[in-house]
Amino acid sequence: MPGLVSVKTPPDASPLTISVPEAGSVSESRNSKFTSPTPKKTPSPSTSRSRPSPDRKKKSPESPVLDESSLDNPDLGPFLLKLARDAIASGDGPNKALEYALRASKSFERCAAEGEPSLDLAMSLHVVAAIYCSLGRFEEAIPVLERAIGVPEVARGADHALAAFSGYMQLGDTFSMLGQVERSIQCYEEGLKIQIEALGETDPRVGETCRYLAEARVQAMQFDEAESLCKKTLEIHSVHSEPASLEEAADRRLMALICEAKGDYESALEHLVLASMAMIANGLDNEAAAIDVSIGNIYLSLCRYDEAIFSYQKALTVFKSSRGDNHPSVASVFVRLADLYYKTGKLRESSSYCENALRIYAKPVPGTTAEEIAGGITEISAIYESINEPEEALKLLQKALKLLEDKPGQQSTIAGIEARMGVMFYMAGRYGEARSSFESAVAKLRASGERKSPFFGVVLNQMGLACVQLFKIDEAVELFEEARGILEKECGPCHPDTIGVYTNLAATYDAMGRVEDAIEILEYVLKLREEQLGTANPDFDDEKRRLAELLKEAGKARNRKAKSLQNLIDPNSKRTKKETKRWSGLGFRIG
Repeated sequence: MPGLVSVKTPPDASPLTISVPEAGSVSESRNSKFTSPTPKKTPSPSTSRSRPSPDRKKKSPESPVLDESSLDNPDLGPFLLKLARDAIASGDGPNKALEYALRASKSFERCAAEGEPSLDLAMSLHVVAAIYCSLGRFEEAIPVLERAIGVPEVARGADHALAAFSGYMQLGDTFSMLGQVERSIQCYEEGLKIQIEALGETDPRVGETCRYLAEARVQAMQFDEAESLCKKTLEIHSVHSEPASLEEAADRRLMALICEAKGDYESALEHLVLASMAMIANGLDNEAAAIDVSIGNIYLSLCRYDEAIFSYQKALTVFKSSRGDNHPSVASVFVRLADLYYKTGKLRESSSYCENALRIYAKPVPGTTAEEIAGGITEISAIYESINEPEEALKLLQKALKLLEDKPGQQSTIAGIEARMGVMFYMAGRYGEARSSFESAVAKLRASGERKSPFFGVVLNQMGLACVQLFKIDEAVELFEEARGILEKECGPCHPDTIGVYTNLAATYDAMGRVEDAIEILEYVLKLREEQLGTANPDFDDEKRRLAELLKEAGKARNRKAKSLQNLIDPNSKRTKKETKRWSGLGFRIG
């Protein structure tokens, strides 16, 4: 039985080397090199990569003169696929290869027996889609792959299962490159189901696909689902791999990332220590140093600053000795140290480390990716923003945006940067620029399928506030109402972000003269506070006063029921309230 494997391009792979599989083969190989499970880089869609033999002549294949009738020749499809492979190998580029691959797929389709699925057709369609992706034409690759998925019949055996699995995984990667994370996850799940049906639930290749899907879940911030998949992967690898294997180390690094995101720092630390031991046992010092940085991050979250500094310095020593003083990995440690010293009040040291990191990013060594640089300077911008240097922070965010603007698969990251810029513009009183930044972020999040995430709801709320400041009240109402629907469903009515949207929506209704609607919302908010959240929150008095003014204006009295003493006590009254900026005249709030 041919192996069903998860197709993933490692982060350090050379860009877009397409190879066309031999006729009759639909299997796709996976690079066996260990890669970090950190899901910051989106895997690129590709077919298997087989190098041409050294003695192959680098001569451009001549384009054959073919008419439509020749496509009925069953030997033509394999011949055209060979020409496509030769076109790529000779450096003629993917356009000529695309022409050959398209004609090959037509030939396979015409030569297929009626009523019988053609795996050769499915294979040629995978090749066509891969070439489209290499040209950056991801939208055109999607219908090709959707067609390829419909060709094989899984019930016919392992070859058909492999073709269907490969198609779903390649389609998922293509959606991922377009930033459509939810649709990519759906494709990966379908591929995983087919793989499990063909190989069983405990096959090590199923474990690889589970981890792959878990990484996608982390990207979508679906941490509970990611944790379940990662646990399954660990269970599979514990059976089939040696103790302290590289597979187990990769699983534990991903599990640590998930635990950290969920606030379970102790468990994250345990997984990272075990992963570090595995790396050291296998002689991978640089990978162990990268884990030391992650361990430092956990110590920083736990406010164990001395231990965090020790972990960072340990990693820094390894990176400098093995990669040089100007490597981006060195800069990344400088950024972490800058954040640590900011949090401990040592601003001079923090600024110094930021400047050292920026010097490295300004003159990157060969092989440094734009994503690495953009990620680093985005983190530095957050530190500058925290130490009250907003202009410098904005410049860095704009630079990061420019680095990522033409990179596929980065739409969600770009949207996050634009949303941050929007908030900074808003706080600086530059409301027009703030609205433009939020509008661009919202458009990208809609296109990437994140319109149901809490983050999307928060961005809609922020954009609504910018519209209010620009007197675009009707637009603001639409944004607040959409944000309310999302946050009510994803976070619940009692979440601070949802309460903030309620308050903003009530103020907007008031400004529009929709007093009855404003009264209804404020009564609901006060009821939530009195019955569930408690009345010790400072916002309660403002909301109560505003409701009284509206009721007086409408000539009504508040519709309320008697509340028990227990409901009037705020269980969180001893906690420090997060600072919010309020506009006392209208009651707007920005989180």
